[in-house]
Amino acid sequence: MKKYLTLSLALLLALFTACTSKAPQQAEENAQTEQQTQEQTAPQQQPAAQVQNVDVAGFKKLMNNPDVVILDVRTPQEVAQGAIEGAVNINLYDPNFDQKIEKLDKDKTYLVYCRSGRRSVTASNKMLSKGFTKVYNLLGGYNAWSAAQ
Repeated sequence: MKKYLTLSLALLLALFTACTSKAPQQAEENAQTEQQTQEQTAPQQQPAAQVQNVDVAGFKKLMNNPDVVILDVRTPQEVAQGAIEGAVNINLYDPNFDQKIEKLDKDKTYLVYCRSGRRSVTASNKMLSKGFTKVYNLLGGYNAWSAAQ
């Protein structure tokens, strides 16, 4: 009887060991298959749009495009001192700035400027975050534009 009991325990131990040694390997294979499936079906992310900085010469070239909107984000006091011809003024400091830019056509190209270039970068980034894709910032802003005239 002891012989059968010992043999039965040895057989159970062998069976138990055989079953558990394949479980981690099978789990690893399943995880790899799942990861490959996720990689194949995951949507491809587009790189985030970035503000494109241009100098005065590049800004002037872009102005020749009929689908361009020149956007001046300076204050009304600054605009009164001079502006680029044809520019639309939406003051970055206006509490309704975000709502105003949301009304703009996202399919157009926007040339954005301020006095020195800092606020126009902020405005351009806001536009990009709202789905605009063609946004250019004038390096040096209106100061650079005036100096080049």
